[in-house]
Amino acid sequence: MPSFDIVSEVNQVEVRNAVDQTNKEVSTRFDFKGSDSRVEIADKTLTLYADDDFKLKQVTDILTAKLAKRQVDVRSLKYADPEKISGNKVKQAVTVRTGVEQELAKKIVRILKDAKLKVQGSIQGDAVRVSGAKKDELQAAIAQVRKLITDFPLQFQNFRD
Repeated sequence: MPSFDIVSEVNQVEVRNAVDQTNKEVSTRFDFKGSDSRVEIADKTLTLYADDDFKLKQVTDILTAKLAKRQVDVRSLKYADPEKISGNKVKQAVTVRTGVEQELAKKIVRILKDAKLKVQGSIQGDAVRVSGAKKDELQAAIAQVRKLITDFPLQFQNFRD
């Protein structure tokens, strides 16, 4: 039976490279001279540090540009609220979301059922497996999911006949 998986993955190597490039640019830019602005990475969480909110916004813009240049979808980033540390200094946590979250997986399965296509969606961990009798139905399911889910990056992998 033909099937495919709907997943959401981020290339961690490219994220690390983008963070390194961001730190390098921040250290060499004139407007950041003498400031303690940087980006640190730990597992799937990035922490942005800056002297004030304006510089935090600039660091965020630089990071977003570097990620986009390296083909990392910036929709997979989830920004927390900036928090003050000491004096004017601020930090912001950014989570790199991977895997299809439970509520999004349920929404995808509901989309497939509501589309009246002859496919079945099943949630398997952090992926959604879609199977159907015909390849054309699966391609229609991919088109339907792409059309309705625009706020989260999804990849369609493991297409089997």
